[in-house]
Amino acid sequence: MKTGTRTTGAAVALLALAAALTACADTVPLTPAPGANEVECAAASVRLPNAIGEQTRRWTNAQATGAWGDPTAVTFTCGTDPVASDDKQCVRIGGVDWTVDESRSPQLTLATFGRNPAAEVVVDTTVLSADDVLDRLAVVAQQLPSTGQCTEADVREGANADEGSSS
Repeated sequence: MKTGTRTTGAAVALLALAAALTACADTVPLTPAPGANEVECAAASVRLPNAIGEQTRRWTNAQATGAWGDPTAVTFTCGTDPVASDDKQCVRIGGVDWTVDESRSPQLTLATFGRNPAAEVVVDTTVLSADDVLDRLAVVAQQLPSTGQCTEADVREGANADEGSSS
């Protein structure tokens, strides 16, 4: 009987390992930001939505990150270094200021401005509108303490502007 129990136990362990490896195959590899372990990033991360537009959330391998779409259309990373100046285009969506980096267009890199810790969002604009993504993530970014605002921001108050910081 001991041999049968061991064989059954080994089979269950192999099935569990196979399931775990299958789940890992769909994991989006990301690098955690230096401040990913900040308590504010935890508060933000638990508010990440299950979907942005038609793009569903996927597992990531890094703390305080999120990814949506297959292939990945949006990534979110909390705990990045705060943006030092607002010399880039700045938009205010849902009460959060974001700087816009178009250098890798059609992928836009958007960073919270006047938030510490900061967050970064990368959007494939061939799949989703950056404004729609930032509107959906405004409640998430509002969890990061405000330390200032852009001097001149293109204000685009979206649907989440009145939702406050609750989920």
